Amino acid sequence: MAVVRWKVLTLTQPWATLLATGEKRLETRSWQTRYRGPLAIHAAAAFPLPARRLCADEPLAGALGRHGYLGPGDLPRGVVLATCRLVAIRRVASATDVPQGDEARFGDFSIGRFVWVVADVRPLARPLPERGRLGLWTAALPGG
Repeated sequence: MAVVRWKVLTLTQPWATLLATGEKRLETRSWQTRYRGPLAIHAAAAFPLPARRLCADEPLAGALGRHGYLGPGDLPRGVVLATCRLVAIRRVASATDVPQGDEARFGDFSIGRFVWVVADVRPLARPLPERGRLGLWTAALPGG
């Protein structure tokens, strides 16, 4: 199998799995990038206690449960989970820029933050172990 160089974004759990399963289509960041195109989603190895506790709260618990994740211990860490396309980034300028429904609770849509819009999310059949990094980074992953 060919090796392909991917741009990769590391997310803390449970947000990495929410994105990888398609429950979440918008990722909020304090920064933006000019990059648009193929993107791999990586689950960070670290899993802070406040994030672990959120897994028991709705709507996160229901969204994770629909995909067989019954608790924080079920969520994979330190692996690439999915691929997608980064199609747009927009800045939150006012309250009208905040999405409706569960998506609003799956991110920090504070004014001034950036919303990364992804499409064509494809979970990997088997997560690939990889060390995460801050920012947008590059990894050689099987593909092609």
